[in-house]
Amino acid sequence: MPSSAVSDSSARRLIDLSHTVEHGMITYKGLPAPIICDYLSREASRARYAEGTEFQIGQIEMVGNTGTYLDSPFHRYAHGKDLSELELESLANLDCVVARATERSARAIDHLSIELAALKGKALLVHTGWDAHWRTDRYFEGHPYLTGGLANRLVAAGVALVGIDSFNIDCTDDGNRPVHSALLGAEIPIVEHLCGLAALPDRGARFYAVPVKVKGMGTFPVRAFARV
Repeated sequence: MPSSAVSDSSARRLIDLSHTVEHGMITYKGLPAPIICDYLSREASRARYAEGTEFQIGQIEMVGNTGTYLDSPFHRYAHGKDLSELELESLANLDCVVARATERSARAIDHLSIELAALKGKALLVHTGWDAHWRTDRYFEGHPYLTGGLANRLVAAGVALVGIDSFNIDCTDDGNRPVHSALLGAEIPIVEHLCGLAALPDRGARFYAVPVKVKGMGTFPVRAFARV
């Protein structure tokens, strides 16, 4: 392998873009917090194994919309692809474009400071800075969101995945969810509750957000990260 290739690979690093899932943590008001506990404690395991050998088996009870999570088409549409049917190519090693929306004048984001034609086949991550309010009451109220019109333009542009570091990619003031409807209807996965997008370059990173391969579920937490 050429020395230049080795140097380029070794110089790249991974940036975590996910919130930590913790016992009792509220991600979305009205949805239950995860319950994380021992199924088998280390103390109890000692009776099952040789002296000096112990294990812990954890147990978690949670809804799919916990922490940083991915929405598949099945989340919105009964006949859409569920988590188990998503292609890895739609979730991993995606060329990434970060759109900065931290200096917005309104909650609704209808335009991005990037050329939409350049998004074909790429992951778009919208950096609003709202993750600064994570685990506070402020996080649940007045969050920035994309408009349905922008979502339709992103579909037309051929974007591969859309993520946001906000409470929801849609406005939640009413029951309409035009962004979820447009993107998931076009089989474009959504990642919500990202964090740390300020650390990414506008272009050139590779994005990963792979959930557990579960049949019959439309959402699940991911360990989202970028390679820069």
